[in-house]
Amino acid sequence: MQVKKESVGQIRQKNVALILTAAKTEFVTHGFKGASIKRIAERACIPRANIHYYFNNKTDLYQQLLSEIIVSWNTSFDTLSIDDDPKTILTAYIHEKTMHAKHDPDGSKIFASEIIHGAPILTNYLHTEFKQWLDEKVMVLETWIARGRIDAINPHHLLFLIWSSTQHYADFNVQVLAGFGKGAMNDEDFDDVVDSLTKIILKGCGLT
Repeated sequence: MQVKKESVGQIRQKNVALILTAAKTEFVTHGFKGASIKRIAERACIPRANIHYYFNNKTDLYQQLLSEIIVSWNTSFDTLSIDDDPKTILTAYIHEKTMHAKHDPDGSKIFASEIIHGAPILTNYLHTEFKQWLDEKVMVLETWIARGRIDAINPHHLLFLIWSSTQHYADFNVQVLAGFGKGAMNDEDFDDVVDSLTKIILKGCGLT
């Protein structure tokens, strides 16, 4: 039987994914300033030169990691339309954001750290792509309000609330676990998070 060789593109994709996974652990553990390319290479079990083959430097690697985190968060909301059903869309968005906190807490912590430190890497993105993306979502929410489909609330605060309440279970998990008096959250706990946040937020929007 002939073994099919991986293409150059497949090898690159696999190596980049391996490096980004190792980098995520390194950045969440040591922060951007304390992170080391040497340790990232050790975590990925590859030569340091391999990292520099795909990324110019630590900043380049960090930017790529942040970009992937943002894309994973925004994709499902990219196609938001005034014709969508508000209850269905908001319910799905709350669920997805909570699942990101459950399955990728490190990604959330890295993004939070970047923002807390003044967004030195993301400043331009926040004032350009992010602002445009957010304005588009706010316009949809304002249209829903004008049509009486949700209550008259501030769309910005609604989105900020969804982001902060769901990401809380990743960024402040130590505090959450202390409050619950347990060592880890299980599937049932996260189901309860989704259910509770959905009820609270939908009721605040006048949706039942």
